[in-house]
Amino acid sequence: MYFGREIIAWCVFVITLVTSAAFDIGSSLAIETERPNIIYILADDMGWTDLGCMGSRYYESPHIDRLAAEGLTFSNYTVCQNCAPTRAALMSGQYAPRTGVYTVQSLARGKASNRKMEVPENVTRLPLEKILVAETLQKAGYVTGMFGKWHLGHNTPEYHPAQRGFDEAIVCGRGHFKYATFPEFDVPEGQYLTDFLADRAVEFIERHQQEPFFLYLPHNAVHTPIHAKEELLAKYKKKPPVGGHDDPAYAGMIESLDDCVGRVMEKLDELGIAENTVLIFSSDNGGLGGYQVPETDLTKGITDNAPLREGKGSLYEGGVRVPMIVRWPKVIEAGGRCDEALVHVDMYPTFAALAGAKLAEGYTLDGVSMTRLFEEPGASLGERAIFAHFPGYLQSYIKEAVWRTTPVATIREGNWKLLEFFEDGRLELYNLAEDLSERNNLVEQESKLAQKLHKKMLAWREHTGAAMPKLKVGSE
Repeated sequence: MYFGREIIAWCVFVITLVTSAAFDIGSSLAIETERPNIIYILADDMGWTDLGCMGSRYYESPHIDRLAAEGLTFSNYTVCQNCAPTRAALMSGQYAPRTGVYTVQSLARGKASNRKMEVPENVTRLPLEKILVAETLQKAGYVTGMFGKWHLGHNTPEYHPAQRGFDEAIVCGRGHFKYATFPEFDVPEGQYLTDFLADRAVEFIERHQQEPFFLYLPHNAVHTPIHAKEELLAKYKKKPPVGGHDDPAYAGMIESLDDCVGRVMEKLDELGIAENTVLIFSSDNGGLGGYQVPETDLTKGITDNAPLREGKGSLYEGGVRVPMIVRWPKVIEAGGRCDEALVHVDMYPTFAALAGAKLAEGYTLDGVSMTRLFEEPGASLGERAIFAHFPGYLQSYIKEAVWRTTPVATIREGNWKLLEFFEDGRLELYNLAEDLSERNNLVEQESKLAQKLHKKMLAWREHTGAAMPKLKVGSE
């Protein structure tokens, strides 16, 4: 009988995974409203505390702070550990094992002699069979635009966002003062990239104000190289640092990004369409900092994610928990906070629900719509697990043979988070409600819970076909 109950429980779990796309997708808001415009502004490498409204007393972000004051702040939103996999999840609505996009470039980062495992191949271009959220919204009658960092393949024409559901798309290469655009655009001499993207955004809004639109604005800021405008660099050099926030150039980049958000908000107000525009701001991974220097109490980096542990590239909270703010004046009560655990794959079903879009038959979505939380920030989206899977290595910025991450996977259920490190099979279990800094490993004290979560993780890996690393000969 016990064996039978285990089988039934496993089957129910798998069925839940398969049908998760249907959960809350068709839910309608209690408030009847016309289909809103949707704007999603995505920062690159901005940490959880890198905004005034998120606690920083050194960086200045008055426009995003206003967005939070007028909207809803989500305290518990997580993404992937670095750029490309988050973007793949946002656009496809699927976790990394389904897309094969686990990281940027190769999973075999750092010196081979320091890696104990052979890693699988990483996919660097989002597979063409995936149905992107822009395609779904486009079919629902939305005009779609994308300006900024794509990171899912653009040098090959069929992978460019203009061929993947975006009516208008300009991809921008790395750099903040000198950068390439795809297709080529006549960029004013010396224009800062963040300002260039702000120009494209407000022009798009102006041209499409009379029809429902979806604008995806993924910035290159505040990613390296850390380059700020001279006047902002000078401003922050005069400002005393506060805690681990002390880099004048990084602060200047945050202010420029904040100015872009302000320009978008100003344009919406000017055109009288702010009331029925869902404006979302978040980041693609944690901030570049908080890395523990071995055998010391010191941390290193451009910024600091405290109280979260570690930073970009790590699957501890500092690498995956990011700011997320949503404003929709017609529906969302100003100044709210929501602590429900959310993840990047929830964006696709949320956008589809807002647009009243019909989902492609047979296409799997791994997330759920968060629209209910817009009206009821204290509501629950039901019992579910949130997963992350990273079968590779990311080298450290500190010294050789120190890693930001080795191959690892995580499962989050409620306030509990379990990590499995593949090199040695080590498990770590944290209660995030009581230990946000992930310092107190409870795997011994809560062994039954750890085993239960680990079984769910294993079932999920099998169900999604997650690629796994293998120990090198002699590393056992």
